[in-house]
Amino acid sequence: MQPLRKADPSTIAGYRILGRLGAGGMGVVYLARSAGGALSALKLIRAEHAADPGFRERFRREARAAERITGRWVVRVLGSDPEAREPWLATEYVPGPALAEAVALHGALPEPTVRALGARLASALADMHEAGLVHRDVKPGNVLLALDGPRLIDFGIARSAGATALTATDAMIGTPGFLAPEQARVAGAGEVGPASDVFSLGCVLAYALTGERPFGGGAVAAVVYRTVHEEPELDGVPAALLPLVAACLAKDPADRPTAAEVQASLGGADGPAGDWLPTGLPALIAQRSSRVLDLPVAEPTMPADPGQLRGMSRRRVLMAGSAAAVAGAGGLTAWLLSSTPGGSGTATGGTGALLATYTIGVLTDLSGPTKADGRGQERGIRLAVEEFNAHRDRPFDVRLRVEDDAGKPDRAKAAALALLKVPGLVGVLGPTLAPTAIAAGYELSLRGVPLASVVADVPAGQIKGQETKITYIQPRTIHDMMTVPFGRYLTEHGAVRTAVVEDRAGGEYSWYAVKTMKEYPPSGEKGGVVTSHPVEADSEDFGPAVRAALATDPQGVLYAGTSPRRAALCARALRDQGYRGPCGSVEHVLQPEFLTAAGAAAEGWYFGTGYVDPDGLPKAKRFTGAYRRRWGLARTTPVDRFATEAYDLTNWALQAVRSAASNHAESVTSGVRNGLLETSYPGLVKTYAAQTSRNTKLALLGLYLWQVKSGVPRFLGSFDEAARKGT
Repeated sequence: MQPLRKADPSTIAGYRILGRLGAGGMGVVYLARSAGGALSALKLIRAEHAADPGFRERFRREARAAERITGRWVVRVLGSDPEAREPWLATEYVPGPALAEAVALHGALPEPTVRALGARLASALADMHEAGLVHRDVKPGNVLLALDGPRLIDFGIARSAGATALTATDAMIGTPGFLAPEQARVAGAGEVGPASDVFSLGCVLAYALTGERPFGGGAVAAVVYRTVHEEPELDGVPAALLPLVAACLAKDPADRPTAAEVQASLGGADGPAGDWLPTGLPALIAQRSSRVLDLPVAEPTMPADPGQLRGMSRRRVLMAGSAAAVAGAGGLTAWLLSSTPGGSGTATGGTGALLATYTIGVLTDLSGPTKADGRGQERGIRLAVEEFNAHRDRPFDVRLRVEDDAGKPDRAKAAALALLKVPGLVGVLGPTLAPTAIAAGYELSLRGVPLASVVADVPAGQIKGQETKITYIQPRTIHDMMTVPFGRYLTEHGAVRTAVVEDRAGGEYSWYAVKTMKEYPPSGEKGGVVTSHPVEADSEDFGPAVRAALATDPQGVLYAGTSPRRAALCARALRDQGYRGPCGSVEHVLQPEFLTAAGAAAEGWYFGTGYVDPDGLPKAKRFTGAYRRRWGLARTTPVDRFATEAYDLTNWALQAVRSAASNHAESVTSGVRNGLLETSYPGLVKTYAAQTSRNTKLALLGLYLWQVKSGVPRFLGSFDEAARKGT
């Protein structure tokens, strides 16, 4: 970094200018610090170039393109003003070196590092391509290396796929040596599409693996000729990666894989990056980070251009249709976004001031046994945050940091530790399993960071430290209460004799379910009786237990267990022995595996759950529309399980952030924890409150009844009302 010159501004639109990161014929890139202390790279265009209408339009396009790209592996846009006398664009600052510098300093990178690099760059490109954009200048100089993974930068010549180019018709787009043949041939705009980015990515991978450009160096004309007419030099590429790199460098765009296919070949890109860099580079990044953070405030230079101050209210819209979707949460979201929350403090959104940014962590299973529930949570959380950020009058910005624990406690612990290093972290949402919530919850509790889940059911006392300072919030009904909906249905329909098939493979859960049913039998006031009939854990023969159960002439049969497959064995045994009365079970069992394995025997079964189908909630209509639009789902495709609850949970957390920020809490993180513990939230699904397992009334509000009809689970509604109406 270079010191500021006398002609450089001291501030630009609320950013304090600290130094020069680089300069070129078009303008200067500064290191800047926001009012909230965040560092950014601020690109300022020279006024003489901005006077060119064509150039200004290209800059507008750059800003729009960059704002549309919100993936983890691209730098985030913090603000811009394409209309200023000297247009500017501010993005997150990454203190790590560019890939070109890293290779120059340390030589070729090891294969594991390049796999991680390639997977994440491919993920960034896949997000761009899905948004209808083409980068067109993927090269080592536009890839920055951070401790948690690479970042793709510089969208100056990015454009919408198929759009008319704003460059001259004989201009070559891209960087020789890393551009595709169709770019090197100065092809028409229609030929330069997503496949061109994949070719450039192949060049970058080859360069990272060998330290050499695949089409050599020298004069531009020679490099361009080799790119168009000759095969790449790939001798140093490891055999395991050679087929993929060669496929990316195919001359015909139709023969190249897509960015998503490249990512799939290299491995996951959404999980923790871990220790992905070779020895030496982490120390370099840490050294530069320390140097930048210790920078003193630069002495004032020239006054800032007042025209620059107009730009900060030009905020990005993260999702089409978000404004309409915001209304779907009713008064709660409106309250979240009101300009004077709680009668104290004032919002800064929409005033032109730089907004503070808070981070919400998402720690969930995106690749393991409960990935379907994890996906639902992540999508619901992301939709709520995008709607919040899309509102012009929001009092702050919210950033998401997603970590995949794959349903494994050790990965959940590592993910929690990674999240604790993220600046501005105010809370974490999303574990799907009790073991992962316990592992992450302990690490987070040591720092007082709240953790909340609408899926995991953690028994009391399992997370260390909760006796003195509660940080784990579980606003869901506990699994032990899931027998209540079917029991209520039997009571409402006059069942006096109930048989329970106790699957001892379910361990303590099955034992407790039997105990509860016997203590509180359906139609208990009318002399209801419950009998239990065990199936040993090492047996898959449900015939004897079902036979004994049917000998009691039951008016309802409950499967007490946790296995969808074993529940299907029970269902088939009941059907084979001629039973056609009401059957029921719990949330654990209502999985695709049960429906597939039970077949026709699943028909008519009832289930108690802690989640809803939002299509059955009139006030969630706007949410379901926004959710399907955001994730490209057909109108007939069900909303992911737990997505609605996660959406509500996020808005509850945002309510807590907003309250803490507006009250100027010394620690916003502590304020969020207190807000979740002390306040309730009337969401789309129900009223949420902490420790619902200790409040029977609130816990019962989170119980729902489902029934399998025509082979598909159908949401009947809140258990008490649905039990009265059930067929």
